[in-house]
Amino acid sequence: MAHLRSRRRFAPAVPVVLSLTASLGFLPTAASAAPSTAPTTRAAEGSATTYDGPQLSYVVNTRTDHRTIESVRRAIGRNGGTVVASYDRIGVIVVHSANPGFATSIRKVAGVSSAGATRNAPLPAQSTTDLGAPKPLTAAELSKAKAVDGQDPLEPLQWDLPAIKADKAHEKTLGSSKVTVAVIDTGVDDTHPDIAPNFDRAASVNCVSGAPDTADGAWRPSASESPHGTHVAGEIAGAKNGVGITGVAPGVKVSGIKVANPDGYFYTEAVVCGFVWAAEHHVDVTNNSYYTDPWYFNCTGDPDQKALVDAITRATRYAESKGTVNVAAAGNENYDFAADSITDPSSPNDGTPSDRTVDPRKCFDIPTQLPGVVTVAATGAKGIKSSFSNYGLGRIDIAAPGGDSTAYQTPAPPATSGLILGPLPGGKWGYMAGTSMASPHVAGVAALIKSVHPHAPAAAVKALLYAEATATPCTDPYDINSDGKVDAVCEGTKNRNGFYGWGIADALAAVSH
Repeated sequence: MAHLRSRRRFAPAVPVVLSLTASLGFLPTAASAAPSTAPTTRAAEGSATTYDGPQLSYVVNTRTDHRTIESVRRAIGRNGGTVVASYDRIGVIVVHSANPGFATSIRKVAGVSSAGATRNAPLPAQSTTDLGAPKPLTAAELSKAKAVDGQDPLEPLQWDLPAIKADKAHEKTLGSSKVTVAVIDTGVDDTHPDIAPNFDRAASVNCVSGAPDTADGAWRPSASESPHGTHVAGEIAGAKNGVGITGVAPGVKVSGIKVANPDGYFYTEAVVCGFVWAAEHHVDVTNNSYYTDPWYFNCTGDPDQKALVDAITRATRYAESKGTVNVAAAGNENYDFAADSITDPSSPNDGTPSDRTVDPRKCFDIPTQLPGVVTVAATGAKGIKSSFSNYGLGRIDIAAPGGDSTAYQTPAPPATSGLILGPLPGGKWGYMAGTSMASPHVAGVAALIKSVHPHAPAAAVKALLYAEATATPCTDPYDINSDGKVDAVCEGTKNRNGFYGWGIADALAAVSH
């Protein structure tokens, strides 16, 4: 997944940009008595003490009855906290506090099941940037891309569409405009010519603070923020309109739920807000091409990290209970999620990271490893696991094109790059790679399934997604760089294994039944 703090440490690829204005000359958990999950915001109640610790954000997870929630809110005030948002139906309260002992104190309050800081750095978080820089395609490369009748101009460069038979699926359906896929990400540029025709404004929001901001355009990335969400949105639902690229489901709607702050961090309170918003706005599919900062793996033995797992689990389950299929990227570190232990050198990424050994049965990459979430691994142009993609028997549900270094997996002409082509803000297009790019392919197929079976519940959509995937046997030995050394070990059978899960997504088969 190419991104800043989304599915970081992505493929060796960098964005390759092309400008529309250049005339394509350059590719430069339970219901409660609360009336809704709409958040309520209020100041701290009963707090007379001034604290001089760092101002941090917390999630407090409670029982969902009205009396408990009101009691906990009062306790939050007494302990120096300010309620930012309260998602009563799932019992998650977002709090800001400068009290260094806030989490320890609030965990002792009756009705609180868990509570913890969502970050290590004071508000706002420290800054970060994307890796790499745009690289223009040459005129010679562009001249080789010639669309045939019925194709968008850049579709010949999209080797990923035929890889999942999306081009053939489009002969049956482009998807229904009654289906919406929410891109929970860095923001979506809805003015882009490949996105504007399919954009669902009513289902779009900015959730960065932990409370929804519905101001017009609040879901868009600023010029200094990552193009990641815009690229993902186009992969899913780029319009088939004679401009640029074609999405996997070019007839469905796409919305932007912005959860990454300006520094590129995806914090728990924003992610919870995003899933609840999707649930409350009848979103059919969410795409999640990120992990929740600051911990790559959240260990349930740690009270702070446990609270983050609890909060987002409540939110994803709530969304699924409302009919939403949640799809997420597996990550880009070539980790075996089924291993006995994994060394995580990057956490906390907003503090002082250090090597720590975690048990992946107790420490989770969220949201991708949460129950019910579709976990997506990446494949390259040759149809084998991408060099960077995480894997693991029983941990990966399905695989889809996420790109890979052209040195490892070269596409067939006329495509020239082993990466994934999609839109970038400002009327541009570019290449990116990672499981961040694989996940939207699966989200797009799920949207096509929902288009054909509009009354199917989330469980049925997922079942069809898996049943119609192309069974793909283990790549054994897996020596992606041909240096004579095995780079990853795949376990399992042709029908279900650690590299490809139930198989590689198949859009045509998915809409043929």
